[in-house]
Amino acid sequence: MSRVASAPVQIPKGVEVSLKAGQITVKGPMGTLEHSIHYAVEVAHDDLGLSFKAHAEIDNAVALAGTTRAILNNMVTGVSTGFERKLNLVGVGYRAQVKGNMLDLALGFSHPVEFPIPEDITIETPSQTEILVKGIDKQRVGQIAANIRRYRPPEPYKGKGVKYAEEQIVRKEAKKK
Repeated sequence: MSRVASAPVQIPKGVEVSLKAGQITVKGPMGTLEHSIHYAVEVAHDDLGLSFKAHAEIDNAVALAGTTRAILNNMVTGVSTGFERKLNLVGVGYRAQVKGNMLDLALGFSHPVEFPIPEDITIETPSQTEILVKGIDKQRVGQIAANIRRYRPPEPYKGKGVKYAEEQIVRKEAKKK
């Protein structure tokens, strides 16, 4: 059984949390996030922070309490410091560039790939082969990074493609004659 929900979520200075009828709003210096809380989980706001309690008579309530705690912890972290995912382009001629609200990618296709940047996400290209995806919602940042990576995932023979910065590509040996 998981004990994730037993740890309270600490609220840093500058972050406001409001609970109203199954809806929680977290407001901080970087923005505002909202989340609806499942009826099987009770959330309490006190001096220690946010504490969670699962209803005993409902199946999966403990798992839902742990999941709710993780989501709310990510919301608090997101509005206070934000999240970032770094992508690297590996390959000859592979490059990225931000043009207005579009990310222009040259990934070895016969045409450039244009990725529209959502309003709640910031994308930066510090160099032609690096992409930084930033935002306050951890799930949204990860999904946008995964969507960009999906255009050209790294292949196992030369390692060419779009990869996460911390990702290790398992290389295969070429066919021998």
